[in-house]
Amino acid sequence: MSKEDSRKILVKTMQSALQSKGLHGVGLSEILKTAGLPKGSLYYHFPGGKEELALAAIANAEQEMARFLEQVFARFDDPLEALAAWIDSGLQHIAASRFKLGCPLAAAALDCSPDDTDLLLALHGAFTNLRDQLAGHISRAGFPTDAATDLAVLVLTSYEGGLMMARAAGSTDPIERAFRALLSHVRLQQKKLAHGH
Repeated sequence: MSKEDSRKILVKTMQSALQSKGLHGVGLSEILKTAGLPKGSLYYHFPGGKEELALAAIANAEQEMARFLEQVFARFDDPLEALAAWIDSGLQHIAASRFKLGCPLAAAALDCSPDDTDLLLALHGAFTNLRDQLAGHISRAGFPTDAATDLAVLVLTSYEGGLMMARAAGSTDPIERAFRALLSHVRLQQKKLAHGH
Protein backbone atom coordinates (compact mmCIF):
# COMPACT_ATOMS: atom_id res chain seq x y z
CA MET A 1 0.00 0.00 0.00
CA SER A 2 1.35 3.42 -0.95
CA LYS A 3 1.65 6.25 1.55
CA GLU A 4 -0.99 8.18 -0.40
CA ASP A 5 -3.39 5.22 -0.12
CA SER A 6 -2.91 4.99 3.64
CA ARG A 7 -3.56 8.73 3.97
CA LYS A 8 -6.80 8.43 1.98
CA ILE A 9 -7.94 5.47 4.08
CA LEU A 10 -7.33 7.41 7.31
CA VAL A 11 -9.24 10.46 6.02
CA LYS A 12 -12.22 8.39 4.81
CA THR A 13 -12.29 6.42 8.09
CA MET A 14 -12.36 9.67 10.08
CA GLN A 15 -15.04 11.08 7.78
CA SER A 16 -17.24 8.02 8.39
CA ALA A 17 -16.60 8.28 12.13
CA LEU A 18 -17.69 11.93 12.09
CA GLN A 19 -20.91 10.94 10.28
CA SER A 20 -21.86 8.20 12.70
CA LYS A 21 -20.31 9.17 16.04
CA GLY A 22 -19.32 12.83 15.88
CA LEU A 23 -15.97 14.39 16.63
CA HIS A 24 -15.53 13.24 20.21
CA GLY A 25 -17.42 9.95 19.92
CA VAL A 26 -14.52 8.06 18.40
CA GLY A 27 -10.96 7.55 19.61
CA LEU A 28 -7.75 7.22 17.62
CA SER A 29 -7.37 3.52 18.46
CA GLU A 30 -10.82 2.82 16.97
CA ILE A 31 -9.98 4.83 13.83
CA LEU A 32 -6.70 2.93 13.38
CA LYS A 33 -8.39 -0.42 13.96
CA THR A 34 -11.11 0.36 11.40
CA ALA A 35 -8.52 1.64 8.92
CA GLY A 36 -6.32 -1.41 9.54
CA LEU A 37 -3.24 0.81 9.92
CA PRO A 38 -0.55 1.19 12.61
CA LYS A 39 -0.29 4.25 14.85
CA GLY A 40 2.93 5.29 13.09
CA SER A 41 0.98 5.70 9.86
CA LEU A 42 -1.37 8.21 11.50
CA TYR A 43 1.41 10.36 12.94
CA TYR A 44 3.41 10.18 9.70
CA HIS A 45 0.55 11.78 7.77
CA PHE A 46 -1.00 13.76 10.61
CA PRO A 47 1.61 14.80 13.18
CA GLY A 48 -1.08 16.95 14.84
CA GLY A 49 -3.02 13.78 15.68
CA LYS A 50 -6.80 13.55 15.77
CA GLU A 51 -7.50 17.26 15.20
CA GLU A 52 -5.33 17.41 12.09
CA LEU A 53 -6.99 14.24 10.78
CA ALA A 54 -10.44 15.72 11.52
CA LEU A 55 -9.50 18.88 9.58
CA ALA A 56 -8.50 16.72 6.59
CA ALA A 57 -11.79 14.78 6.85
CA ILE A 58 -13.78 18.04 6.96
CA ALA A 59 -11.95 19.32 3.84
CA ASN A 60 -12.58 16.03 2.06
CA ALA A 61 -16.28 16.02 2.99
CA GLU A 62 -16.64 19.57 1.65
CA GLN A 63 -14.90 18.64 -1.63
CA GLU A 64 -17.11 15.57 -2.08
CA MET A 65 -20.27 17.57 -1.41
CA ALA A 66 -19.15 20.36 -3.78
CA ARG A 67 -18.34 17.84 -6.55
CA PHE A 68 -21.68 16.13 -6.09
CA LEU A 69 -23.56 19.45 -6.23
CA GLU A 70 -21.76 20.34 -9.48
CA GLN A 71 -22.75 17.00 -11.01
CA VAL A 72 -26.40 17.36 -9.96
CA PHE A 73 -26.75 20.94 -11.19
CA ALA A 74 -25.05 20.04 -14.50
CA ARG A 75 -27.81 17.47 -15.15
CA PHE A 76 -30.72 19.93 -15.02
CA ASP A 77 -31.52 23.10 -16.96
CA ASP A 78 -33.75 24.25 -14.09
CA PRO A 79 -31.67 24.85 -10.93
CA LEU A 80 -34.74 24.25 -8.76
CA GLU A 81 -35.19 20.79 -10.28
CA ALA A 82 -31.52 20.12 -9.50
CA LEU A 83 -32.14 21.27 -5.94
CA ALA A 84 -35.02 18.80 -5.59
CA ALA A 85 -32.83 16.01 -7.02
CA TRP A 86 -30.05 16.82 -4.52
CA ILE A 87 -32.50 16.64 -1.62
CA ASP A 88 -33.90 13.36 -2.93
CA SER A 89 -30.39 11.94 -3.05
CA GLY A 90 -29.80 13.02 0.56
CA LEU A 91 -33.04 11.30 1.60
CA GLN A 92 -32.00 8.07 -0.11
CA HIS A 93 -28.57 8.21 1.50
CA ILE A 94 -29.80 8.60 5.07
CA ALA A 95 -32.55 6.01 4.58
CA ALA A 96 -30.02 3.52 3.12
CA SER A 97 -27.86 3.96 6.24
CA ARG A 98 -30.94 3.16 8.38
CA PHE A 99 -30.75 6.69 9.74
CA LYS A 100 -27.31 6.16 11.28
CA LEU A 101 -25.40 8.55 9.06
CA GLY A 102 -25.87 12.30 8.93
CA CYS A 103 -23.72 14.97 7.29
CA PRO A 104 -20.10 14.77 8.54
CA LEU A 105 -19.86 18.58 8.57
CA ALA A 106 -22.96 19.02 10.73
CA ALA A 107 -21.94 16.15 13.02
CA ALA A 108 -18.51 17.71 13.58
CA ALA A 109 -20.03 21.18 14.14
CA LEU A 110 -22.47 19.86 16.76
CA ASP A 111 -19.67 18.07 18.58
CA CYS A 112 -17.21 21.00 18.63
CA SER A 113 -16.63 22.95 21.80
CA PRO A 114 -15.91 26.72 21.69
CA ASP A 115 -12.22 25.84 22.23
CA ASP A 116 -12.03 23.89 18.94
CA THR A 117 -11.22 27.11 17.09
CA ASP A 118 -9.37 25.60 14.09
CA LEU A 119 -12.11 23.03 13.51
CA LEU A 120 -14.88 25.62 13.82
CA LEU A 121 -13.04 27.90 11.39
CA ALA A 122 -12.70 25.03 8.90
CA LEU A 123 -16.38 24.11 9.26
CA HIS A 124 -17.46 27.73 8.82
CA GLY A 125 -15.33 27.93 5.68
CA ALA A 126 -16.83 24.69 4.33
CA PHE A 127 -20.41 25.82 4.92
CA THR A 128 -19.66 29.26 3.42
CA ASN A 129 -18.15 27.72 0.27
CA LEU A 130 -21.14 25.40 -0.15
CA ARG A 131 -23.51 28.32 0.44
CA ASP A 132 -21.77 30.37 -2.26
CA GLN A 133 -21.82 27.42 -4.67
CA LEU A 134 -25.55 26.90 -4.11
CA ALA A 135 -26.24 30.64 -4.38
CA GLY A 136 -24.50 30.71 -7.77
CA HIS A 137 -26.75 27.95 -9.05
CA ILE A 138 -29.92 29.45 -7.53
CA SER A 139 -29.18 32.83 -9.14
CA ARG A 140 -29.52 31.09 -12.53
CA ALA A 141 -33.20 30.62 -11.67
CA GLY A 142 -33.64 34.40 -11.85
CA PHE A 143 -32.91 35.40 -8.25
CA PRO A 144 -30.81 38.49 -7.45
CA THR A 145 -27.50 37.80 -5.66
CA ASP A 146 -28.71 38.67 -2.14
CA ALA A 147 -31.93 36.68 -2.51
CA ALA A 148 -30.00 33.71 -3.96
CA THR A 149 -27.60 33.79 -0.98
CA ASP A 150 -30.51 33.96 1.47
CA LEU A 151 -32.13 30.97 -0.24
CA ALA A 152 -28.85 29.04 -0.27
CA VAL A 153 -28.58 29.51 3.52
CA LEU A 154 -32.22 28.45 3.92
CA VAL A 155 -31.59 25.33 1.81
CA LEU A 156 -28.44 24.35 3.75
CA THR A 157 -29.98 24.92 7.18
CA SER A 158 -33.13 23.02 6.16
CA TYR A 159 -31.00 20.18 4.82
CA GLU A 160 -28.78 19.91 7.90
CA GLY A 161 -31.63 20.36 10.40
CA GLY A 162 -33.82 18.00 8.40
CA LEU A 163 -31.14 15.29 8.42
CA MET A 164 -30.82 15.62 12.18
CA MET A 165 -34.59 15.36 12.71
CA ALA A 166 -34.84 12.46 10.23
CA ARG A 167 -32.11 10.64 12.15
CA ALA A 168 -33.95 11.13 15.44
CA ALA A 169 -37.30 10.09 13.93
CA GLY A 170 -35.93 7.15 11.95
CA SER A 171 -37.94 8.55 9.05
CA THR A 172 -37.41 10.88 6.09
CA ASP A 173 -40.71 12.63 6.87
CA PRO A 174 -39.20 15.74 8.60
CA ILE A 175 -36.85 16.57 5.74
CA GLU A 176 -39.49 15.77 3.09
CA ARG A 177 -41.94 18.19 4.73
CA ALA A 178 -39.30 20.91 5.13
CA PHE A 179 -38.30 20.76 1.49
CA ARG A 180 -41.82 20.49 0.15
CA ALA A 181 -42.55 23.77 1.92
CA LEU A 182 -39.22 25.33 0.91
CA LEU A 183 -39.45 24.43 -2.79
CA SER A 184 -43.07 25.62 -2.89
CA HIS A 185 -41.95 28.96 -1.41
CA VAL A 186 -39.03 29.25 -3.84
CA ARG A 187 -41.25 28.53 -6.87
CA LEU A 188 -43.68 31.22 -5.70
CA GLN A 189 -40.85 33.75 -5.35
CA GLN A 190 -39.56 32.78 -8.80
CA LYS A 191 -42.99 33.48 -10.34
CA LYS A 192 -43.14 36.88 -8.63
CA LEU A 193 -39.70 37.76 -10.01
CA ALA A 194 -40.70 36.63 -13.49
CA HIS A 195 -43.77 38.91 -13.36
CA GLY A 196 -41.78 41.85 -12.01
CA HIS A 197 -43.34 41.97 -8.54
